[in-house]
Amino acid sequence: MAVIPYKEKDIEVLARLLRAEAEGDGDQGMLMVGNVGVNRVRADCLDFTDIRSINDMVYQSPGGFEATQKGYFYQRAREQEKRLARRVVRGERFDPASNSLWFYMPQGSCPAQWFGQWNTGRYKSHCFFSPTQSACPSVF
Repeated sequence: MAVIPYKEKDIEVLARLLRAEAEGDGDQGMLMVGNVGVNRVRADCLDFTDIRSINDMVYQSPGGFEATQKGYFYQRAREQEKRLARRVVRGERFDPASNSLWFYMPQGSCPAQWFGQWNTGRYKSHCFFSPTQSACPSVF
């Protein structure tokens, strides 16, 4: 059962986002990026009070994903990434991204905070950041 509403076209968009943002980090890294995306749809807090769909989340502006500005994002979704997208919309979570709303790829080590949000860990090239439970209970 899905934790957020979706249609097949949403799976395609999410799959393209996973690949464009984290293909270099393998399936696990793409799943974690998917966790961030699903959490943004589930959230009703901070920068995500008007995000109610996968499409809203992927194309949020400002505050959306850099990958949507690159040609690679617009390539056709592959079956492997679609399978990963379905896993995260069904609620599978992966630490350190399970409750994260943000991630980025720093030049060096992960900072303790990024825009006031706490670092929850790193997976390969990406650092993940989560709100506090009191600030955003819907992602916990």
